[in-house]
Amino acid sequence: MKTKVLILVILLLIGCIWKIQSHKSDDLIISNKLAPITSDQLFHDSLYYNWCNSIIKGDNGKYHLIYSRFPKSKSFFSWLTNSEVALATADSPEGPYRYAKTLINVDQSVYKAGDLITAHNPKIKYFDGKYYIYFISTHLDKPIDEAELIETCRLGYDHPNWKPLRTNQRTYIATATSIDGEWTINHHPILEPAGPIETLVVNPAITQGGDGRYYMIIKGDKPGTTKFERNQAVAISNYPDTGFVIQPEPMIQDWDTEDASIWYDKERKRFYTVFHAHSYLGLMTSTDGTSWEKATDFKLVQKDIRQAGTDKLLKPHRMERPFIYIEDGKPRVLAAALMFDDGDTSIVTIPIN
Repeated sequence: MKTKVLILVILLLIGCIWKIQSHKSDDLIISNKLAPITSDQLFHDSLYYNWCNSIIKGDNGKYHLIYSRFPKSKSFFSWLTNSEVALATADSPEGPYRYAKTLINVDQSVYKAGDLITAHNPKIKYFDGKYYIYFISTHLDKPIDEAELIETCRLGYDHPNWKPLRTNQRTYIATATSIDGEWTINHHPILEPAGPIETLVVNPAITQGGDGRYYMIIKGDKPGTTKFERNQAVAISNYPDTGFVIQPEPMIQDWDTEDASIWYDKERKRFYTVFHAHSYLGLMTSTDGTSWEKATDFKLVQKDIRQAGTDKLLKPHRMERPFIYIEDGKPRVLAAALMFDDGDTSIVTIPIN
């Protein structure tokens, strides 16, 4: 009996020591390193809503902002019907960014049943000599022309097409050998709803872990709820473009969050993800990529941004789609999509000192 008790005590001590060491390695602090912005850090377009964003450094030394844009003439709801994936470039990760070209555009005058409609939520990654854009799209099970799509997005949630368009959202992959080259779209979704998410598979974010496997965070509806609630889940694969398996436990289910971005910190040997929770941007961490907890620096920023040369804060109505650009293992930029009270949008690229 005494031997069993001693073994139990030793196991508990080992568990406590491991937990303490694990927490010690989570010493990443970003919130107090966010620098004030200037107009160079606000990427705006007079004709398009700029939304969703990820940043990657190209072989030419320039920085590439991959983002979604959709026409203001068709309303903000056109993200579900007429979004495209575009490229902007800059000489530094903080900007200023300038539109260069459109990379993925599936717009056409008439869509047959099953055709991809819209290209949204892009995240760009570079794995083993190839560029990948993970994005979402949707379809209808009937033909539809551009005029009806415009009618759909202008009416929004109340249009009968809206629910099937939302329900049919899935995550897709486009690949290329160079960022501004030709992108090839795999027209088969890489995941279907399963486990802790149902209805749809959106908001993809991916990184390669220390074990060489690929960890993707995706969002869907929360199963079994009568409310409008979302879960975020983790899918794992040995490959960056196929074989993903959604894990049985949700990544986040206790409060409503979305728009995650993920990276693996090689120095700390742990994963991090940044997300938005309506009133703030938050940070979570994991040592195995599946079991997540609030990071030490959990609340990165409220919905207010310091501006250089003034005491006034920039206070957007919405602050979503967060992304942290990592260079040489260090966070360099916190990017996010902003919507202001007048309905206009910009992508902000906040320097991290």
